[in-house]
Amino acid sequence: MININGTLSDNSKLITINNRGFSYGDALFETVKASHGKLLFWEDHYFRLMASMRILRMDIPMSFTMEFLENEIQKTLEANSLIKETARVKLQVYRQEGGLYAPKNNQVDYVISCKPLDTDFYVLQEGAYEVDLFKDYYVSPDLLSTLKTNNKALNVVGSIYAQENGLQNCLLINTSKQVVEALNGNLFLVKGKTIKTPPLSDGCLKGVMRKQLIDLVKSLPDFELEKASISPFELQKADELFITNVITGIQPITKYRKKIFNSDVAKLLLQKLQVKIRLSS
Repeated sequence: MININGTLSDNSKLITINNRGFSYGDALFETVKASHGKLLFWEDHYFRLMASMRILRMDIPMSFTMEFLENEIQKTLEANSLIKETARVKLQVYRQEGGLYAPKNNQVDYVISCKPLDTDFYVLQEGAYEVDLFKDYYVSPDLLSTLKTNNKALNVVGSIYAQENGLQNCLLINTSKQVVEALNGNLFLVKGKTIKTPPLSDGCLKGVMRKQLIDLVKSLPDFELEKASISPFELQKADELFITNVITGIQPITKYRKKIFNSDVAKLLLQKLQVKIRLSS
């Protein structure tokens, strides 16, 4: 069951070929982890969506309050018998049909879908996780690259490249040849007592889990957080590399080219993250 503008329907009710998200990628989405009816980091997701809609000059309906959208998600979880399970929720907002590149209006529609996840909690995956740089195409270091839009051709092609080369993921670089992020999440680099992540000005996604990790690191007296560009040369000198997103949590990278990494800091941060989630319940 999916939720289209507040109406629950099965998947036989499809969007039309004139949908602007389909035709032009004129759409935004939020991927939210729901745990037994609780939407993790929902406030951060909501404010990111509102900011992104403003940047894309979409009209924000008066009804689009945090409470309204949360209730619509809850309705969708309940209709799919997932209100007492852990699920991946996808909230998509797209400009209404009409026009070519220039839309006829800036009003929006939305669709909510969800599917079950295997694990209730964030668990550190300690198996082999090898990455390399994807250098066929580059991320543009601008504001649009930080948004979670339907324009994900680079991520799709990069994912195929990873599959073809026996990799678990790839790291993306921008036009200035700085490492920006992974295909499906933000990148953190650990060197000594410094934990580094690329700044939004480099073009990385304004990730919700990235924000949680930045806040956590700032609370740890033994570590220093640095938002700064990461050169490819730094990757092989790092003690740890890990990827963050709201579904997986923290994914340690075990190998980049010939360099093998440990995951001690990733384990520590994951424990702190679990405590933060429990305290917010």
